[in-house]
Amino acid sequence: MKEEILINVTPREVRAALVENGVLQEVMIERARRRGLISNIYKGKVSRVLPGMQAAFVEVGLERTAFLHASDIVGRSSVGSTVDEIEPPPRQPDIQDMLREGDEILVQVLKDPLGTKGARLTTFVTIPSRYLVYMPRGNGVGVSARIEDETERSRLRDIVESVTEDSTGGYIVRTAAEGASWDALRADMIFLQKLWEAIEQQAGSADTEQLVHEDLPLALRVLRDLLGPEIERVRVDDADTCERMRRFAAMFVPELADKIDEYMAARPIFDLYGVEEEIVRALDSKVALKSGGYLVIDQTEAMTTIDVNTGGFVGHRNLEETIFKTNLEAAQAIARQIRLRNLGGIIIVDFIDMEEPEHRRQVLQALERALETDHARNQISEVSALGLVEMTRKRTRESLEHVLCHACPTCEGRGSVKTPETVCYEIFREILRQSRQFEFQELLVLAHPEVLEMIVDEESASLAELEEATGRPIRLQAETLYAQDHFDVVPI
Repeated sequence: MKEEILINVTPREVRAALVENGVLQEVMIERARRRGLISNIYKGKVSRVLPGMQAAFVEVGLERTAFLHASDIVGRSSVGSTVDEIEPPPRQPDIQDMLREGDEILVQVLKDPLGTKGARLTTFVTIPSRYLVYMPRGNGVGVSARIEDETERSRLRDIVESVTEDSTGGYIVRTAAEGASWDALRADMIFLQKLWEAIEQQAGSADTEQLVHEDLPLALRVLRDLLGPEIERVRVDDADTCERMRRFAAMFVPELADKIDEYMAARPIFDLYGVEEEIVRALDSKVALKSGGYLVIDQTEAMTTIDVNTGGFVGHRNLEETIFKTNLEAAQAIARQIRLRNLGGIIIVDFIDMEEPEHRRQVLQALERALETDHARNQISEVSALGLVEMTRKRTRESLEHVLCHACPTCEGRGSVKTPETVCYEIFREILRQSRQFEFQELLVLAHPEVLEMIVDEESASLAELEEATGRPIRLQAETLYAQDHFDVVPI
């Protein structure tokens, strides 16, 4: 599979796109005004302990108070101290035994603030490098489940265990470490140990509610997390950023440094492979399938629903075969859209009802296979009798829609506005209400032109009856800047 990474750099925004065989699969966006907080380490201060929720609110200097659950507390230790080995207890103790208001603790961001929710924190600090994730407050060695070869898993575990005999903390071997040499893994471990020592020193001297360690910027984070043998080329349209990425790669992945190229063509880099158009389409709720069917994706705070429809696809054999083919194609498209839009949390997929159990099994397998390349952890349930598939996907950062858009100020995110007819009747009720409460010479109605057109045309008789009932004239004035469901009735 041919994979490329495209990086577009502007003064206040950096965008990275992962392209597989000429098709956009993932987009990551980082803006100077709103950089992601995941993996940042803060010296926080407990502002409130909630025994009923087994959680605490922690001030770390962000706009909203962050949230720390008892299950994310590894143990009590002073800020900046070295913890040799702390295992989570078999039974989670009461949070009041671990934290009190005013305590200072070293915390790391697990999830960015989402909507009205503050950041999710943990005291179980993890520091990633190219091949490893270091856990200063843990122990043992784990290997990524994506490395399936048992011989390779044993080799990697033996290497890390042999180097960690005289060191503290635990390690997780990342997928990128597959095939890595002993020297490369040891260099990563030395780097992580030194970085943790620097973080401890910084934490010891820092004030509360202060950032202690910040994660890498997006351009370098992409190299750390995504650059591997399967990536053929990384193109960057900014000379300074390209040079920084080359230096970073030369330090950590020298064998892949030659894959980083500066893009100097006049054509915008995101015009390659139609990336810009794909981002625009990813904000639409409707996704067309090649067969003529389509998906409808509805993203809410509680969950995301995906509905599959046959649309104009009529098939060539029978209805069941048509439904099966549409669902198979939809499974591939759904997996891509989930990654592209960065959908997380609970996702409900409403496949078209299939009568054959074998068809349901094959569609579910197709969805699972398509999601195998997803970097986010996901879990998929069986297809229900109604054709519904429930799945969850780890949500760490905001979705593409939440990054690029906000709720419509007219409909306030409902996706619909009141019809002119509904607004007409609301105006009539308001006229009657005001006529009973106030004295006036006439009433002035300010509303959207379409609403007034309906009053003058289809509801002219009702307007005449109101003038007779109130005994006062009613004057209409069109306001083009008003939303369709916005109006004012002013007594004069």
